[in-house]
Amino acid sequence: MKKTFTPEISPEQYLQLITDRFVSAGDPFRAEQQSAYMKHQFDYCGLGAPQWMAMAKDFFATHGMYTGKQLEQFVRLCYDQEYREIQYVGLDMMQRMLPHQNKSWIRVLEKCIITNSWWDTVDWLAKLVGMHFKRFPELQHEYACKWIETDHMWLQRVAIIHQLMYKEATDEKLLFEMIRKVADSKEFFLRKACGWALRQHARVYPAQVRSFLKKNTLSGLTVREATKHLDRME
Repeated sequence: MKKTFTPEISPEQYLQLITDRFVSAGDPFRAEQQSAYMKHQFDYCGLGAPQWMAMAKDFFATHGMYTGKQLEQFVRLCYDQEYREIQYVGLDMMQRMLPHQNKSWIRVLEKCIITNSWWDTVDWLAKLVGMHFKRFPELQHEYACKWIETDHMWLQRVAIIHQLMYKEATDEKLLFEMIRKVADSKEFFLRKACGWALRQHARVYPAQVRSFLKKNTLSGLTVREATKHLDRME
């Protein structure tokens, strides 16, 4: 990781600079399309991903990035902001600075998962949770097992998919346990998550996934997702 520096301006000032720049560069027509795609749950500035990511990277290089309490404050302010791209900026900075955060940062990640929740931010946060658990493996079972037992769909989804990038290091027993816990769920995003997690695990251990599918009753969506490429993996 490149050397970073702490901003000399407050998180509120930083956020205002970004918001002003994003709004002025946004396309109102694109913003309406983006909002419609997300079922009108969020407002948008009207920036495509390559555009806002490049702008955020430039801001980080010019003004620096926060850590600790200031980073937590900045992320919270981003999440309080109305534009979805601004919330993405908070996640982007958090991802870049995550290796510098301590064990207790899991509470910030958890708060973000249940705030302004939809698949775009939740799936990004699942990746960050996976990264954090790699650094603090003692947290993995505690939080995954806690989240899967809640009635919060997005926490459950993260419990299922946080290991997507683990490959051979995947805790298979935990993964299968998480999927069994929600096997009866009617929620699309949980059924899809189960299939996605199984398909990813099958890239490394196809026989184990096929055996799991045979031994457990899962939704049709989960099975279809899990078996998309299974035959050619074996």
